[in-house]
Amino acid sequence: MCCFLVPLVEAAATTAYRKHNAESIRESVSVKHEIPALEKMLWGGSVMLIIDHILNGELMWQFPFFTALEQGGIGVFLRELVGVGVPMAIGLTLVWAVYAIFKTRKRNVLA
Repeated sequence: MCCFLVPLVEAAATTAYRKHNAESIRESVSVKHEIPALEKMLWGGSVMLIIDHILNGELMWQFPFFTALEQGGIGVFLRELVGVGVPMAIGLTLVWAVYAIFKTRKRNVLA
């Protein structure tokens, strides 16, 4: 219902970090070099979840926007964020970390 908010906030934070540290990320030969991939994964996943929630009627066009707030109030909303959104964001970040580690090792071996 509102689980996409956690990866969406992480995507915004990742974008801000990348823009603020663009030069050091570009020159890096570490996992930090792969931050744009994390950013794309987070934004893409968030947009896909928003579309899915709209199509399934879990996201509304009028206040309170989320069916979780309409059905159960702030408690249900927060449980959804913590119980679904946080594990989803952590899982996606872990998948990216494995990808980044392997890509960095491959780059370092070829260099």
